Amino acid sequence: MADKMDYASAGVDIDLEGSAVASLISSLGKSVRQTGTPGAPVDLPGGFGGMIEFGDHLLALATDGVGSKLQIASMLNQWSGVGIDCMAMNVNDLLCVGAEPIAFVDYVAVPKPDPEVHAALGASLAEACRLARVTLAGGETASLPGIVTELDLSGTALGYLKKGEAITGEHLQSGDVLIGLPSSGIHSNGYSLVRRIMEHSGMQYTDTAPFDCNSSTREILRFNKDNDEVSLGEVFLNPTRIYCDPIVDLIKYAQSSESEFGVQDIRGICHVTGGGLSNLLRLHDSLGWEISNPLTPHPEFNWLAESGGVDTWEMYRTFNMGCGMIIAVNHQYADGICAWLQAKMAGIQIIGHVVDNGRKVVHSPLGIEYTHY
Repeated sequence: MADKMDYASAGVDIDLEGSAVASLISSLGKSVRQTGTPGAPVDLPGGFGGMIEFGDHLLALATDGVGSKLQIASMLNQWSGVGIDCMAMNVNDLLCVGAEPIAFVDYVAVPKPDPEVHAALGASLAEACRLARVTLAGGETASLPGIVTELDLSGTALGYLKKGEAITGEHLQSGDVLIGLPSSGIHSNGYSLVRRIMEHSGMQYTDTAPFDCNSSTREILRFNKDNDEVSLGEVFLNPTRIYCDPIVDLIKYAQSSESEFGVQDIRGICHVTGGGLSNLLRLHDSLGWEISNPLTPHPEFNWLAESGGVDTWEMYRTFNMGCGMIIAVNHQYADGICAWLQAKMAGIQIIGHVVDNGRKVVHSPLGIEYTHY
């Protein structure tokens, strides 16, 4: 076993990033758009995207990139999933405020253009648009020799929702039920640690994964189709799951006359990205969260923990550990909402409850907790 590793020693300090973001936000001026006019800001604690006024509706915006997962894609020259990663990291944040994603723009920075790579990116972004049901409304490609040393991909997503129907977490109550939606793998967070563990493991990304990759809750996007065995590279490059289906459909159903529950019964939605379970703390300033029946982590998480000597607290702070989205719902309708979701996606289950425990996340089976994001 290697010496114990963590995300900070791999070069990414989540706490330092949080402080830097807070410093940036505190230095920003107020919007020049006045309340009641298009473009005026809408207060949104938690930071899953941002919202502005637009007549009888609100527009929601999110921007993000793929991150250092791209370095593995570059090493293997495999780009089929990274457009999906970029889309997912953005539209999944929009879902957390109850917005329906409708459009996307991308930004590609390269040291030197490569038509074959750009064609692969285009195909991946086209598939991402299909999965997210959005329009690719434009983008930008920049050649930046001397500034970037390898390809970087980011984007911005636009969504909309009716005024008064935003899902912000403000109506959360103790006793509300948490429903977990399975991830497709590591998604797009924690790859600085993944790459460091791989360096110390002595294994190659082209090696067969030393664990069983079969699962009823996900498919692995194969690029070594002539090989019966799934490689570590295929596992680590498996694209981030896009949750527009079923979450957009759930919200629309809640708005319909057919539903026994309303949008107000969907209390909060959390995208489990960098920071792992601590992302739940972004949804409310006083309530807490108890995970009592967690989703099972994919086997690559167990392999990373063992190979890198990463402790359990660090794993659940860095990675999604098999749970990519969490929906908090009114306990009265929890079973019905969960059953509706289960009919759309395999592996969904009730994983815990909202509790009045002094604003912390407790993973009770493992005895670990998080008190800050």
